[in-house]
Amino acid sequence: MNQRKSIVISAPSGAGKSTIVNALLRHDHRLAFSVSACSRAPRGVEQDGVHYYFLSPALFKEKINEGAFFEWEEVYEGMYYGTLKTEMERIWSANQVVVFDVDVVGGLRIKELLKQDALAIFIQPPSIEELEQRLIKRQTDTVEKIQMRIAKAAEEMQRASAFDHIVVNDDLQTAISEVKNLIDEFLKS
Repeated sequence: MNQRKSIVISAPSGAGKSTIVNALLRHDHRLAFSVSACSRAPRGVEQDGVHYYFLSPALFKEKINEGAFFEWEEVYEGMYYGTLKTEMERIWSANQVVVFDVDVVGGLRIKELLKQDALAIFIQPPSIEELEQRLIKRQTDTVEKIQMRIAKAAEEMQRASAFDHIVVNDDLQTAISEVKNLIDEFLKS
């Protein structure tokens, strides 16, 4: 197996990308999760170093200036997300495949940088209406934040065709199976 391969899973918020990634990581020990850095506060049971590296905006900007990020972006105003170079090296040095659970812009940027060594999969919700219902049921965001995420999702879905594959998540188990099959084929090549 090529030690420098990566899997990029992107989707609008609430489409199920993290659920799919977690299912893959539980059953495929070739894969390892790349913990992203962000400048937002933890939500719910999120833990620093497990779900994200939670950095203050000032520290995030300092790391940008140091060149510590493989890629980064300002996803929402004043809210930064990125991939630390050390995180990728940690996984590759363990002879595992890096799995990125990232927003659409970040996913496309990673694919652009890693080219054929990255498989980029877009998880698409069945509809914007279904996506909104999932965000409401998640109960982690305010109504205003949900509306902001829905507006962004409409833009993100227009970029789906730039990914290697699109998997519609209207049935979770089917979507997990489809993504697993795409990964198996990619890792054979």
